[in-house]
Amino acid sequence: MLIGLLTAIAASICYGTGSVLQAVGSRRAARSSAAADGVTAHGGPNLSSTAKAAMTWEFIVGTVLDFVGFGLGALAARLLPLFLSQTVISANLVITAVLSVKLLGIRLSRKEWASIGVVCAALVLLATAAGHEGGHHAAMSTHWWLLAVTLLIIVGGTVAVRLLGARAAILAGLLSGLAFGALGVGVRILNGIEPFSLGGLLADPALYAIVLAGVGGMYLHTVALQIGSVNGATAALVVGETVLPGAIGVLWLGDVSRPGLAWLAALGFVLAVTGAVAVAWYGNHDTADSPAEDPALASV
Repeated sequence: MLIGLLTAIAASICYGTGSVLQAVGSRRAARSSAAADGVTAHGGPNLSSTAKAAMTWEFIVGTVLDFVGFGLGALAARLLPLFLSQTVISANLVITAVLSVKLLGIRLSRKEWASIGVVCAALVLLATAAGHEGGHHAAMSTHWWLLAVTLLIIVGGTVAVRLLGARAAILAGLLSGLAFGALGVGVRILNGIEPFSLGGLLADPALYAIVLAGVGGMYLHTVALQIGSVNGATAALVVGETVLPGAIGVLWLGDVSRPGLAWLAALGFVLAVTGAVAVAWYGNHDTADSPAEDPALASV
């Protein structure tokens, strides 16, 4: 349990730092693209601006940290109940918020700080109440469903961004979170790991769901960072990557809390999601990095 918690915390730090660095690179590329192309204030990010964002040094370093976080998060998903591992990893919201003050010049309101405090308190409750993780086996039909749902999330999110433009920031963040949640579930049920079997690994649809969720989730998160509040987009991601895998872990994979502490785990989970939603709401309306206040960002 302790090793799993430390691994999840390290993944959270990597993800949180990576998100802010990616936001710095994305927004610099967005301003450059807007100045060069003169696009309208109502459009969404195009592939060119996203590609430019991916070429900045900040974005590259952030992406490397994301990959490190992915490896650590995958290990945590195998060692801890999903409702605990995913929620601890989602605490990168706190890292993101604190670093965004320094690197993005964002001024957090008291409501945002209070919401972040609720998330931190919820994580303490979850860590106290969590028991052992359940099994790693699921019916093959579940593996295929995971791949199909992941594909639907990525395709639907891409289409929504093209149709809604700058209004899709929170939606893109939420869908990227759902993709990362699907990734966590895929890692948990992946065949061919224990014992290792290359043939079993390559034949498992969950492997391809993991790859698709990782790439597609990163794309949607990059889009959300380009067109919306970094804290709001990250908070929406937290909800997506916490609720779905946590519920799947409890309902289908046998994740449990400590005896007599199910109520504490439920309370911690609800508070974590509520706090994240509050940060998304207040971050999207009150923070200094709202796209409406920066014409260069709103125009991407």
